[in-house]
Amino acid sequence: MSASAPDIAAKPQKGFRIDLKTIGPLVALLLLVILGISLNENFLTYNNLTNVLARSSFIGIIAIGATFVITSGGLDLSVGSMAAVIAGIMIIVMNSLIPSLGIGVGVVLVGMAAGLLVGGAAGVGNGMMITRGRIEAFIVTLGTMGIFRSLVTFLADGGTLSLNFQVADVYRPVYYDGLLGVPWPIIVFALVAIGGEIVMRRTAFGRYCSAIGSNEQVARYSSINVDNVRLFTYILQGVLVAVAVLLYVPRLGSASSTTGVLWELEAIAAVIIGGTTLKGGYGRIWGTVVGVVILGLIGNILNLQSFISPYLNGAFQGVIIILAVLLQRGRRAS
Repeated sequence: MSASAPDIAAKPQKGFRIDLKTIGPLVALLLLVILGISLNENFLTYNNLTNVLARSSFIGIIAIGATFVITSGGLDLSVGSMAAVIAGIMIIVMNSLIPSLGIGVGVVLVGMAAGLLVGGAAGVGNGMMITRGRIEAFIVTLGTMGIFRSLVTFLADGGTLSLNFQVADVYRPVYYDGLLGVPWPIIVFALVAIGGEIVMRRTAFGRYCSAIGSNEQVARYSSINVDNVRLFTYILQGVLVAVAVLLYVPRLGSASSTTGVLWELEAIAAVIIGGTTLKGGYGRIWGTVVGVVILGLIGNILNLQSFISPYLNGAFQGVIIILAVLLQRGRRAS
């Protein structure tokens, strides 16, 4: 007896299917590497690649924090200005402690602790105004962006805050040395990325971020403490900005009103390129890492070949953000 149509269970369609959403960033990275190799013989050298990765590590660490914020439906435009004010306060603290602590590792460690404290406090401020004050994240972080930038300009009296030369020599290995030939910024970036991936994929906090970004009301009905989870994403963002600054200060040994300019743009661009949804609900740390490397390699290729002025890098990043968001909309529409 043959089965009637309703009795026949629908069989799942089998076959090889390419998930462009997943492999898209990797394909873009591969094409970029091939382009770089074909254009310049020095592109694939160890020194060039480690230089690109070390310079990209600051943005990468910040972008991992931004991935949690954006996945939960938030936004933080203040990270560049926050980095500047953290660097400025760290330098002031270290310089002021020289008479009492002397020049040595102790001063550097206290400066690092001060940076982490300021970063965490900035994250608490942003998060409290957004979650308890019920103010839009865009408005809050746009406001604090201006506050932080003005504050570092005030602290530097319109000029530049410079770290004491002898303390800078003590602090210098944090950026220029490394382990087994790998610079410390790259190692720290890798550790933060691995930790972020585990938290995003394997912990309740990561799942809560996705749930809140996908549908905040449903998350509240599911007994998720939306305000606390979202507050913690901003604190995490502030702490990771501070971690990036700890690695950045020994590179230049100074801070001014131009420190960290457009870092927020680069961090958001890396997150979006990596496949995290701008409106929240879906995020992936490894994609952000790929996005950071893509942005770093684009800048490196442009500098090596002198195609265009390096002053137009920001314009390229803006175009990339717009294209990435357009592609995300196209995928949702399909």
